[in-house]
Amino acid sequence: MKFAVIVPDGAADLALDELGGRTPLEAAYTPAMDGLAARGETGMVRTIPAGLEPGSDVANLSVLGYDPSRVYSGRAPLEAAARGIDLGPGEWAWRVNFVTEADGVLADYSAGHVSAKEAEALLGELAAKLAPAGYDFVPGVGYRNLLIVRSGEDFSKVKTTPPHDIQGRRYKRYLPKGAGARPLKELVTRSLELLDSHELNRVRADLGENPANMIWIWGGGERPELPSFRETYGLEAAVISAVDLVKGIARVAGMAVIEVPGATGYIDTDYAAKGEAAVKALGEYDLVFVHVEAPDEAAHNGWVDKKVEAIERIDKDVVTPIAAALEAAGEHRILVLPDHQTPISTRTHTAEPVPYALAGTGVEPSRAAGFSELAAAVSGVTIANGHELMRRLVGGDA
Repeated sequence: MKFAVIVPDGAADLALDELGGRTPLEAAYTPAMDGLAARGETGMVRTIPAGLEPGSDVANLSVLGYDPSRVYSGRAPLEAAARGIDLGPGEWAWRVNFVTEADGVLADYSAGHVSAKEAEALLGELAAKLAPAGYDFVPGVGYRNLLIVRSGEDFSKVKTTPPHDIQGRRYKRYLPKGAGARPLKELVTRSLELLDSHELNRVRADLGENPANMIWIWGGGERPELPSFRETYGLEAAVISAVDLVKGIARVAGMAVIEVPGATGYIDTDYAAKGEAAVKALGEYDLVFVHVEAPDEAAHNGWVDKKVEAIERIDKDVVTPIAAALEAAGEHRILVLPDHQTPISTRTHTAEPVPYALAGTGVEPSRAAGFSELAAAVSGVTIANGHELMRRLVGGDA
């Protein structure tokens, strides 16, 4: 049997006045996802365990069948794994965003989606002039970068806040805090002094673009450990994503990572290329996991129309070809769900349950009216522990 999991990141939302009281999922034209909900099982699932922050790291661990309350060690270590960085005992990885600071306010969590080339140049400046011994800045994708700390310092009591949670707020109260936070806090504040007058940022300002004039450090942790997906579920699996976080989970779990040209982790990603890559991968692997970041990015920016458009593109260019390929292959199951809710009204993640649709061989039809938060809620089906949904899809233990 073949399996596919498709994750439109952050697609779940709340009803919006701009959409006539509908959510983006309800407003979007999604015949493929609606069809799966009608001929399969639909319900709600909680992907964020109590006590954990509602991030894509925790949520995607759940969707991939791992209990985050048992295995989660931080976001940045997973991103480090995606980049082939092996953390030793006592070593820490931290996520480093380039952000835009304006008069004490964190004005833009992504610095206008600064390019990878620009970010690498700025990281070089930080490494040369600010980084203490044992602190290494590592380029990532655009505004998403890493800091690896091999100095032996204890950060276990440090608390940080994701920058997309405080966009538009005065940032000083959200700087790293707790025992051991001082060097991280100093890096953030000193980065503003160094980067605000940097020539690259002067050019960005002249072009009307948000400057990447400060870094934000968050999401730290130590080396992650995950049971092998193949040994846990008895399946050879592959992951398609443009986001290092998801790639990192895959690498630590021993899953194949398929790189797709044109996949950007943003609203301009090549949806069709992801769909085509997934169809091809189904010929080689038992399970293919496809993650698309675009709806989440639109929500963080407050873009209603773009979130609806991203959901429609996922339905047309990702869900449709994958569902058709699975039907042609014979026995199969397909699961579609957002990893978490990202309401446009708040521009950040929440821990609320999200809708799912599971269809295919041996799945009783729910005959739901469509794939949406409301349709899933009225089904009466709720899965309290998100990591159990994978077992429901393929069987096995986690």
